[in-house]
Amino acid sequence: MEHTTPWWKNAVIYQIYPRSFQDSDGDGVGDLNGIVQRLDYLAGLGVDALWLCPVYRSPQDDNGYDISDYCDIDPLFGTLADMERLIREAARRGIRIIMDLVLNHSSDEHPWFIESRKSVDNPYRDYYIWKPGKDGHEPNNWGACFGGSAWKYDPQTDMYYLHLFSPKQPDLNWENPKVRDEVFNMMTWWFDKGIDGFRMDVISQISKDQRFPDGEKHGLYGNGGPYYVNGPRIHEFLQEMNRRVLSKYDIMTVGETPGATVENAPQYAGLDGKELNMVFQFEHVGIGDGPLGKWTTKRYDFMQLKKILSHWQTGLDGKAWNSLFWGNHDQPRAASRWGDDSPLSAKMLATCLLSLQGTPYIYEGDELGMTNAYFKDLSQYRDIESLNAFKELTGAGLISADEMMACLALRSRDNARTPVQWDDSPNAGFTAGTPWIQVNPNYTAINAAAEEKDPDSVLNYYKKMIALRKAHLGLVYGSFQLLAEEDPQIFAYRRTLAETGEDYLIACNFSDQEAAIAIPADFAGARCLIDNYPGSAPDGAVTMRPFEAFVLRK
Repeated sequence: MEHTTPWWKNAVIYQIYPRSFQDSDGDGVGDLNGIVQRLDYLAGLGVDALWLCPVYRSPQDDNGYDISDYCDIDPLFGTLADMERLIREAARRGIRIIMDLVLNHSSDEHPWFIESRKSVDNPYRDYYIWKPGKDGHEPNNWGACFGGSAWKYDPQTDMYYLHLFSPKQPDLNWENPKVRDEVFNMMTWWFDKGIDGFRMDVISQISKDQRFPDGEKHGLYGNGGPYYVNGPRIHEFLQEMNRRVLSKYDIMTVGETPGATVENAPQYAGLDGKELNMVFQFEHVGIGDGPLGKWTTKRYDFMQLKKILSHWQTGLDGKAWNSLFWGNHDQPRAASRWGDDSPLSAKMLATCLLSLQGTPYIYEGDELGMTNAYFKDLSQYRDIESLNAFKELTGAGLISADEMMACLALRSRDNARTPVQWDDSPNAGFTAGTPWIQVNPNYTAINAAAEEKDPDSVLNYYKKMIALRKAHLGLVYGSFQLLAEEDPQIFAYRRTLAETGEDYLIACNFSDQEAAIAIPADFAGARCLIDNYPGSAPDGAVTMRPFEAFVLRK
């Protein structure tokens, strides 16, 4: 069976948060030249593409997700020449570059917005969404994702502009064909520079219901979600983007799509290739969210996790291609969220991630088993979302300061943003200066240099598991069948590729207790390809040890 195209189905993608990856010039912030310094490490890991969080010119109100120039690099990270060098050096090692593209909003310091706010008849006025107030208040009751109203009053023209995120992130008006022309020209410019794709930030929010009605009230504000998530013209806009830009290049796209479901994902990322190649769905990372959203100390429900992952595996089969991930720059550390911070649980998570159908995304440091930072003091946090939530929720008396600190320790985005732990020298080898955010103190025990030397390390396990996936097409393309559905500890499944006769059994114990599993009779005497506990190959009825995982092939 020929599985030569498209390349992104076979790829293992590694996500880099540039600010925290490697600092080359001692200013305490990671940069593009720092990434170049670590390309051999990434090639050794076996990854095929790097997804970089935004490195465009930006005032950095939301760590680069507020872009003031889409065709330049922020001096914090280097220069356009450094970016071109990274693309070249990565390509020399067979590694592709995926950029992060923010198209729902720009920075309020973007020249378009500076013009737009000058007057109601400025040619750039309609690049953004401006509305008059209603009875002396905002145009509607929508709340912004980072707290507060989604509207900001601008005295210059006595009107409000929409910002679904920070007030410094005004939403672009996709109804305006000129905005679409600007965006598509800019995307073409980057592809001509040699990049290999885009991850598209909150792309499911670019089309708004033009009536802008009030949303149902939740807490202090109305929920505008139903009027801007999967909005009325979203598929029209993405098909135009595909026609005019994406279809002309051998690239990949993955959309960050809050609100994506098994039912609507094929509209965004159907096999017909009319829009995007993949979407990121957030059903599994939202497990356990409570009345205050993600701010909870509750542990996730494993049965729910198993159900959601299985549903996406079977629901998209033959209709769309899955994106597989445990964490990213917006989530806590995978080993802390889904495991127990131990190397064993980090290896179990690697086994599971790399043996499901779809394209796996590894977040920087997860291959080392990096854990949450568990900061004790609010002054250690840098994340706008965490700091705003602390202020808003404690201020409104919805949670005590101590409880909120416990929530932040488990769920803050900063947990994933502490510097990558390269070695046991000061600041974990990340910088010669003062890091922009504190290094996790466990870097002396968890770091790449020590793990390179230890054959039993999380890093070496990831290398083995990535190599295994690449050597066995059935682990990439095989169909998925859930086993032991009612088991409260074990996630077990078969992957079968009929054309090549490949048949695999994958079992992962997600608990810190032993668990019994019956190996199907037709797997008696099967070959164990990998196991995160050294020892004999599983056969017959097996007691799986805490966080054990293995892959059998018939």
